[in-house]
Amino acid sequence: MSLIYTGLRAIAVPTLHAMWKLQVSGRENVPERGPVILASNHLSVADHLFLPVACPRLVYFMAKSDYFQQGGLKGRFRGAFMRSVGQIPIERSGGRAALAGLEQARQVIMSGKVFGIFPEGTRSPDGRLYRGKTGVTRLALMTGAPVVPVGVLGTDKAQPIGAPFPRPGHTVTVRIGKPVVFDGAAEVGHNAKQLREITDDIMSRIAELTGQETVDVYATRSGDKAQ
Repeated sequence: MSLIYTGLRAIAVPTLHAMWKLQVSGRENVPERGPVILASNHLSVADHLFLPVACPRLVYFMAKSDYFQQGGLKGRFRGAFMRSVGQIPIERSGGRAALAGLEQARQVIMSGKVFGIFPEGTRSPDGRLYRGKTGVTRLALMTGAPVVPVGVLGTDKAQPIGAPFPRPGHTVTVRIGKPVVFDGAAEVGHNAKQLREITDDIMSRIAELTGQETVDVYATRSGDKAQ
């Protein structure tokens, strides 16, 4: 872990527990070392804040490349800061960008790190759990890394869509499930049906942790400008 991340975590952990009544269970389910994929539901931009605090290891996420490309001293500082806390720049436009992002994520995982992903692809607009995209399954099969399902509750109240900052006083719960390894990368390959079945399995494990109503359609980015 970077010194910046270690210092921020020392401050953030007690602060989040106190100001948002943070409740975490299942930390022991995150392997102490080696590659891991954390697959979580996505209710709020604040998930990027609470999930890393709940996890005992540094979690790497993809972040819009715009955040890293701003000019001036402030822009350079922001980019350096985001890299120090595990944020990885990625373009979010077009198929080639998606493939490049998948490869970046694969490299992070294969280097033995914890990679966080929201299979829904965007925040839930209404608190329900939407259909997962198959990228999480492709990463699991490409790397052999265990998938640890995570359920986050309460962040949509702590920071609703459109709110610039989290609002203190709400209870936020993070439930970390048991890791599961999906074998048979060679057999599954590009089989769309099997990729969908495994992804649905991952989403059902997340649903068990959250108790959310599930929706078998993809969430849209409507109203999701903050992410």
